[in-house]
Amino acid sequence: MKFDVTLIPQALEIMALGMAGIFVVMIILYLASLILIKVLPEEK
Repeated sequence: MKFDVTLIPQALEIMALGMAGIFVVMIILYLASLILIKVLPEEK
């Protein structure tokens, strides 16, 4: 297995896109939960 130093920026870019994707999905799930809390309030 060879280690190519020139591929490090490309690898970091792919990693950053993956982390950004996870962050976006977490925000979507958070907003969906807020909407569900407002639409379906807790019954007392």
